[in-house]
Amino acid sequence: QVQFVESGGGLAQPGESLRLSCAASGINFSFYTMGWYRQAPGKQRELVASISSSRSTNYADSVKGRFTISRDNAKKTVDLQMNSLKPEDTAVYYCWASVRGARDYWGQGTQVTVSS
Repeated sequence: QVQFVESGGGLAQPGESLRLSCAASGINFSFYTMGWYRQAPGKQRELVASISSSRSTNYADSVKGRFTISRDNAKKTVDLQMNSLKPEDTAVYYCWASVRGARDYWGQGTQVTVSS
């Protein structure tokens, strides 16, 4: 059974930092591209950051230079360090896993709210 356990969301003030973590089970983690999507109210879900099995990273333009994605294959975790948070980063953040030839998997989502 595939399961993702997300943690680290919450409330932050503009300029502060949060770190999201996703612990995966039930997949051959090291083979998967892992990432984080987010969805704000009334908006489409968008890819925030991804990291491939070879640790190649990709970021949305809106978070480049502020967010950093990392993975630990031994622990089967993927983290998103979010610095210099802005109100527009407010969204539900979803852990995501993808590999060629199989379906994508999603976490249940964790709320991030950036407000003064």
